[in-house]
Amino acid sequence: MDIRQLTTFQKAATLLSFSRAAAELNYAQSSVTGQIRGLENALGIELFERLSGRSVRLTQAGERFLPYAEQLLSLADEARSATRGGSEPAGRVLVGTMESIATYRMPPMLEFFHHRHPGLQVVLRPGSGEETVQALGRGALDLGLVMDVETRHASMEGVVLRTEPLVAVVCPDHLLAARRLVTADQLRETPLLVPEAGPRCRRLLERELWGGREPVPLLESGTVESAKRWAAAGLGIALLPAVAVADDIDTGVLAPLAWRPPFEVSTQLLWRRGTRLTREMRVFVDKVSEFLTGEADRIAA
Repeated sequence: MDIRQLTTFQKAATLLSFSRAAAELNYAQSSVTGQIRGLENALGIELFERLSGRSVRLTQAGERFLPYAEQLLSLADEARSATRGGSEPAGRVLVGTMESIATYRMPPMLEFFHHRHPGLQVVLRPGSGEETVQALGRGALDLGLVMDVETRHASMEGVVLRTEPLVAVVCPDHLLAARRLVTADQLRETPLLVPEAGPRCRRLLERELWGGREPVPLLESGTVESAKRWAAAGLGIALLPAVAVADDIDTGVLAPLAWRPPFEVSTQLLWRRGTRLTREMRVFVDKVSEFLTGEADRIAA
């Protein structure tokens, strides 16, 4: 095994495509295939199952090996940093995150890292909260930033950064917009748009609005931006983090309803339990915690 083979394996395992891994690493695809084959020969196992077309998937042995490859690469980065003797963090941190966080929370933090730590490359991977947690568990990400109603995640450690109030918004001329109080009964009559609802959030909404009755399917618009546009067009009620709709409410594009769900989501920074945080990962954790909360609470193990 060598570092280049491990890097190629990690990239292919993350993207589940040799061709995409080759493009990101600036290799010929034959080079990626050769490095993977060399690593498989060194280990005496098959790491990938080749599917039809250009896609691949990890074998069970590949899934077991991935966390070890991530640890070896992390140690290699740490060794390079230590031997360079510099005090500034330098290297890549791969962060999975959700659209709301990437769009409305991350810009000032990315600007800070760009100017204060130019050697630190923060790479964001978009996805749902579920996808981010699953990718962390596979070792495909270094860290994850998610919004969730639950603050305990199996096999994860991390910090709760802040609560994120949810706001129900509609177009300004919606019948419910002028009401001083909106009830759950009234909400049942209008489609509800929830672009990033995870399973726990979905269950809580269904319990609040429909109780034991058969729930009306929630409309998943796909993105925060599309949910806002659909709501502004009068297609339904968008339930979104307050930070995502503050400007739209201020400009009159959307109107908030006099109703709040009986729960809040929290922005959380997660990593796989047992992960040895590199200096670069620690800098990211510390600085993001400073930006979003002065006293970040530890998630209970």
